[in-house]
Amino acid sequence: MADINFLGRLSNLWSGFVSLWITDVEKRHPEIAYQNAIDSMIEKYGKLKSATAAIMRRREDISARLESQRGELAAVTADLNTALATGQDDLGIVLIQKKNSLDASIKTLEQDMEQARDDAQEAKDSLMQVKSEIQKLKDEKDRMLAQMLSAQARLKIQNQLDGLSVDAEVRALDNVREHIKTTVAEAKMGSELRDSDLDVKLAKLRQSSGAVTARQQLDEMKRARATQADAAGKSM
Repeated sequence: MADINFLGRLSNLWSGFVSLWITDVEKRHPEIAYQNAIDSMIEKYGKLKSATAAIMRRREDISARLESQRGELAAVTADLNTALATGQDDLGIVLIQKKNSLDASIKTLEQDMEQARDDAQEAKDSLMQVKSEIQKLKDEKDRMLAQMLSAQARLKIQNQLDGLSVDAEVRALDNVREHIKTTVAEAKMGSELRDSDLDVKLAKLRQSSGAVTARQQLDEMKRARATQADAAGKSM
């Protein structure tokens, strides 16, 4: 029992998801929803048309039977009059029974005929109504889709004016602007890097110059001390 309930809930959940998905698709593509409704009504129109044809065919069958029995009644009535005129009582009794049977049958057929006429007229009215509704729905589809396209065009223009457009043309311009900014930044960065390289080279050069100067000073100090030492040796 629990498994059955679970499967039922799972089926309902899946049906709900499918229904929501279909609803979302129809909102984004209203022409599909309208066309589905039109196709459904056309299918119903076809079935109603077949039913109407069957009703009208029944009316025609009843009419033909009624006409036939009325003709037969006229013939029986004539025969009955002849039988009465010639004193053929036995034949007259048979003809009276047949006439009574035909009268009852004709009365029933007349009632059936009246009902068949009403049914046929009602079916034709329903058929014309459905046909009219289909045309109204087609006209509504064209009108509503035109309104939607017009509204979408207005929103598109408004979004462009508000700077919110996501059209390819606008995105392309944004990409161009970003590319220009990036190129300028890269050029600036290259210049800064070159300046940094010059600073490093200059610092190294100054460091090397300092070492050379110190070496020269050391050599001069050594020469001075050697000169002083020679002078002191000669004075002794």
